[in-house]
Amino acid sequence: MKPVSTILLGTLIAITLACGYSSKNTAGTAMPAIANLSPASVNAGDSAFMLTVNGSSFASNAVVSWNSAVQTTTFVNGGQLTIAVPATAVANAGTVKVTVTNPAIAGSGMYGGSPAQTSTAVNFTIN
Repeated sequence: MKPVSTILLGTLIAITLACGYSSKNTAGTAMPAIANLSPASVNAGDSAFMLTVNGSSFASNAVVSWNSAVQTTTFVNGGQLTIAVPATAVANAGTVKVTVTNPAIAGSGMYGGSPAQTSTAVNFTIN
């Protein structure tokens, strides 16, 4: 009976390794980080402009939020994203919070995917 137990245990280990259940998926979604915004500020009443968000760990499907509203985002590379900011968004003086979110990754199996990750907010100033 002992050889059968050893064979069954070996088979179970092989199946577990082959299915990827032996370790948690650590690739997941990385935490994006904003280094700076360009331009860093504009004057109230200025015309529409392109905002460049520079940083790190931006996924190809990352989105930029302007005052918590998700914007149509262009992925340049893992360290740069751009959005078009309309003139109406800078009509009045104030501070706008800008964040980057890497969306959740759906998964299957024992550990599933990974949750969305959102950067710390960076302030954009409208003078």
